[in-house]
Amino acid sequence: MNIDLRTPIRRVKRTVAVLAAASAVMALAACGSDESSSAQRDVIDTLRIGVIGSSNVIAGPVGFAHSRGELIEAFAPLGVSKVEVFSFPNGPDLNQALIGGRLDVASYGDTPALVARGSGLQTRLVAVQQFDNDAGVVAKDPSIKTLKDLAGRNIGVPKGSYIDRYLQGALAEEGISANLIHLYPADQEAPLNSGEIDGAALPGVIPSVQLQAFEAKGFHLVDSVYRDHPNLAGTSVTVSSEDFLAKNPEFAPTWQKLHAGAVQYAKAHWDEYLQFELANSKAPEAAVRAAANPDGYSEDPFPAQAVELLTGTKAFLVEQGSIKADFDLDTWFQLPSGDKNP
Repeated sequence: MNIDLRTPIRRVKRTVAVLAAASAVMALAACGSDESSSAQRDVIDTLRIGVIGSSNVIAGPVGFAHSRGELIEAFAPLGVSKVEVFSFPNGPDLNQALIGGRLDVASYGDTPALVARGSGLQTRLVAVQQFDNDAGVVAKDPSIKTLKDLAGRNIGVPKGSYIDRYLQGALAEEGISANLIHLYPADQEAPLNSGEIDGAALPGVIPSVQLQAFEAKGFHLVDSVYRDHPNLAGTSVTVSSEDFLAKNPEFAPTWQKLHAGAVQYAKAHWDEYLQFELANSKAPEAAVRAAANPDGYSEDPFPAQAVELLTGTKAFLVEQGSIKADFDLDTWFQLPSGDKNP
């Protein structure tokens, strides 16, 4: 019997699209009305932060600092008395909320952030949150041993993410092409088990440790950033709109100071930091610990290694056509007080 697998895939894609749209609408509505737009408020009062994921929690050293009350304490002189966190399924949805003035700051992957800037959205990079982020492809079929074995086959990937950028770059380096199907990491296990997709491209960085979690379930690694394509590592960034930063000139230097102190504390109390991430994660402890990479955090808001990765990612996105208008990366950085953008 010949079984047509295309219909179930389309059904999965439709379901994901509907859920993503609903999630984005609810998040946008929750973030407030036009009257509370970031650039229009005289006092910040409630600091609104957007993140990627399924829970309204800030990850990373800054999130760890927030759990100790340090975020509100740092921004209290700017009128902040409360912090609200809103989660989004992917970067493009988060971009809409940020530019719409319903968020004050966004923490997410480099690819959607760069695409937004290259599409004319007036944003600034406040700090690199994390860099050298791993990603990889897993498979169930034991005959699929390398990325080349997936040539012409179906691979699930969250489109528009740093995982998508890694996968497309890796395929190009291998000189092959595949059918890329937009699926969020949480939606990839069932179609991978059923054979509707042949491979799953997944993030492998705290707090998104699906790559390690899938391996723990018995799926085998086919390709990864760390093992096969280190030049395609991802970067997580903290971005805000130019209007918000112009309205609140002390915001960026305050965030950068908080970031530096948070990274320093997290590295000095690494196991305590991992316990914080474990408490906020649904993944197995072993997966979280396997993804932990203290070298991926820097007190510098714009570490040289991260800038190099961002430069490569931007060049790829320009060549691919995802960035409509190229721009000087240095002009995107919200440099510390006393420095000036070129």
